Amino acid sequence: MPLPLIYHDDYSPPFPADHRFPMDKFRLLRDHLVDSGLTCDQALLRPELCPVDILALAHDRSYIERYIHGELSREDQRRLGLPWSEALARRTVRAVGGSLLTAEQALQHGVACHLAGGTHHAHYDYPAGFCIFNDLAVISHYLLAAGRVQRVLIFDCDVHQGDGTARILENTPDAITVSLHCQQNFPARKADSDWDIALPRGMGDSDYLQVVDQALNYLLPLYQPDLVLYDAGVDVHRDDALGYLQLSDAGLAARDEAVLRHCLGRDIPVMAVIGGGYSKDRQALAKRHGILHHSAARVLGYPQ
Repeated sequence: MPLPLIYHDDYSPPFPADHRFPMDKFRLLRDHLVDSGLTCDQALLRPELCPVDILALAHDRSYIERYIHGELSREDQRRLGLPWSEALARRTVRAVGGSLLTAEQALQHGVACHLAGGTHHAHYDYPAGFCIFNDLAVISHYLLAAGRVQRVLIFDCDVHQGDGTARILENTPDAITVSLHCQQNFPARKADSDWDIALPRGMGDSDYLQVVDQALNYLLPLYQPDLVLYDAGVDVHRDDALGYLQLSDAGLAARDEAVLRHCLGRDIPVMAVIGGGYSKDRQALAKRHGILHHSAARVLGYPQ
């Protein structure tokens, strides 16, 4: 069974080329994984649109409708930071469907990786920080409500705190929120995750990897989750435009492999989303995100 990889051509809709959010990185990531021989386009799994009833497990219905129909307030548009379009709205709903499919594949096969996802700043009834609907919260509510899992653990390694995820799931005891983030970074007002691991500016590979190992060695036996949702943000990289940590490419690969080995070594399925990553060099950014997928293939023993 090849590594399940989830992608859709909707993921990179037409978008202003000079916008600070690199909307074309999803398409470029697909191209990189194909060009590097990890997969072929025909092997990628294409998700359906996420049904509104499933989005509404984690979001206010009127907010969902306002966003889908392009009726957000000026304040919400400012918080979001993305220009609305029908194509972007479709992409947003499709990407949550992609994370759901990734979770289903992970439960079936042990590991699955999305070529998008990790929209952890989206709140119950408003967007923030380029995030509209919170795929991590939607998945958690959906799988718990369906009885597919008894407990999920979100291991969020984006450089920014997963504030939306923490707030949406704060009263859901069987969804454990863990945020490993740079303390001096967005958002200015942090939420309360179940476990917040705030890191100092400038932390590099060895110290960061030690924190990852210590956290997982403690949290996985403590909670024994049925699924780990891993947000593999690459904005911890030393060359990221919006991060303040100092990880190298090798450090990212070591982190991703460590998370996967910790989970699989305890027979815990893991689904991975790509999270944040920002750079004007979009090709370099796509390769940086691709470290996750190559690391997963390496852990599973697939040829590189």
